[in-house]
Amino acid sequence: MRIPKLGVNIDHVATVRQARRTFEPDPVAAAALATLGGAEVITCHLREDRRHVNDRDFRLLKETVFSKLNLEMAVWPEIVRTALTARPDQVTLVPEKREEITTEGGLDARRGGRKLANAVRRLKEKGILVSLFVAPTLDQMRASADLGADLVELHTGPYANARTESSVARRLRSLARAAEEARQLGLRVNAGHGLTYQNVRGIVETLEIEELHIGHSIIARAVLVGLERATREMCELIVRYSRQ
Repeated sequence: MRIPKLGVNIDHVATVRQARRTFEPDPVAAAALATLGGAEVITCHLREDRRHVNDRDFRLLKETVFSKLNLEMAVWPEIVRTALTARPDQVTLVPEKREEITTEGGLDARRGGRKLANAVRRLKEKGILVSLFVAPTLDQMRASADLGADLVELHTGPYANARTESSVARRLRSLARAAEEARQLGLRVNAGHGLTYQNVRGIVETLEIEELHIGHSIIARAVLVGLERATREMCELIVRYSRQ
């Protein structure tokens, strides 16, 4: 079985900084520590309102991340222009609401319309890999392929929030079906949202995926043990469960 790469989302480091409107902790330094801990992808979300990661952060991340930089973004014209200029390795298109604490649901690839299709096309023309963060349903896989996406990131939030064995199993089956459909359509498959040290096992053991994108759980652990160690611990779990 393929061992998924770990992508660490450093947005939550910026959230702590912005709580006091100060200069620390620095998400750029956090990205370096996560890389030392074994992260092969660094993810940041440049929101339209810049509530955590800002333009300075993104600029420096683009200059200093030498593994893979994944930019989460909504299809705001200004943010699309920023991505086209900076050319991160990968863009993950997500829905975005100003009032939400974090991304609440998957992008509706079926109803994205011309605006979404144009963004996908323009980003790909610049050589940027384009991923769509979508619910694990067959129609979303087909719509993502029709839009020309390179990848899908399966929304694992419902799985992470499941509280009974039967609901966990049901969510895993849905994710597995979606991943298989995506691969048959020529899409590469990532997964993320709400994953923790406790629930990542089911995803790793069940799905054939390329990247796992995890943020809050790793940053929360890092408050207690440091980011390099917290990242390394997650990497070790992924490797262990992949080989079982």
